[in-house]
Amino acid sequence: MLKTVLLLALLVPIASLAQTPDPHTIPSVDAGINSCSADFTITDEAGKPVYAAKIKVHIAYGFGSFHKLDLEVITNVDGKARFTGLPNRLKKGGLYFEASESDRTGEAFEDPSKTCQAQFPITLRQPLTTPATNQNEK
Repeated sequence: MLKTVLLLALLVPIASLAQTPDPHTIPSVDAGINSCSADFTITDEAGKPVYAAKIKVHIAYGFGSFHKLDLEVITNVDGKARFTGLPNRLKKGGLYFEASESDRTGEAFEDPSKTCQAQFPITLRQPLTTPATNQNEK
């Protein structure tokens, strides 16, 4: 009995090491609509990859654009992520992607009827702020 417990205690850490996901695997979300895709590389203003940036897209498709789908994917350690199975044409323009991490944002637009296999480099930036006005100045 004691040998079995010791053996299991040794195997559990080994098994968990074997199941550790590769941080360079590109996260992917499949819309399941058609065969178009969008690959993203998200960087900061210094050009460094941004880990765990969220990329969102809202898709309205089909007859009358009655079908709606909201998707989100998060970047890997290399700042990469992918959407697959995107529609190849839309009634209303294209797809608007929003990327964000903390207070930094970026965006991209794709018309899948023109670019079915799109690649987007997006640089996340902090929002522009306007200087506060001094009430005493005239």
